[in-house]
Amino acid sequence: MTVRVLRADERSAVPWKNGGGLTREVASAPSQAGMSDFVWRVSLADVAEPGPFSRFEGVDRIITLVDGPGMVLTVEGTSHTVAERYAPFPFSGEATTDCRLLGGPLVDFNVMVRRGRATAHVEIVRDWVAVSTTVETTLLAVVLDGSAVFEGSGVVLDRFDGALITDDVRDEALKVTGVAALVTFTSTVAGR
Repeated sequence: MTVRVLRADERSAVPWKNGGGLTREVASAPSQAGMSDFVWRVSLADVAEPGPFSRFEGVDRIITLVDGPGMVLTVEGTSHTVAERYAPFPFSGEATTDCRLLGGPLVDFNVMVRRGRATAHVEIVRDWVAVSTTVETTLLAVVLDGSAVFEGSGVVLDRFDGALITDDVRDEALKVTGVAALVTFTSTVAGR
């Protein structure tokens, strides 16, 4: 198993596409892709003020509250309360989306995939799980609280650290002490 470890303390904060907040990219494909050419992108965002979300045409998004009291997202005029920690909420990136904070700043985990190029599934894990990948899939594990260890390789991840697995893996044990997000990306085009 080849694991690319992505340490939280090595990420730089950059402004959102619309300038309304800060984000720290965990990983993207292709690596170092920009906002207009990623196939998928995962980040952690600091949301300190209410306001509109950036629009991403042709992109599907999944947002998960990590810290803070939560928010109300109004997506195309329909309100959705996102106040439960670690409960993924999917929505369309091109939808007009506005955010109202529920009592203060928050941190969210954001997964974006270019529609027609890839799909993403976010699973929240609180104990241990056997992870597997195939030639068509990529797995990204990100610790949202506590720590985690890949038992076969001994790779240890602390809070907000990630691990990217792109090779064929069968049932590698990931032991989580806290909460981790496992994001499985499936390519919908040949050659990833």
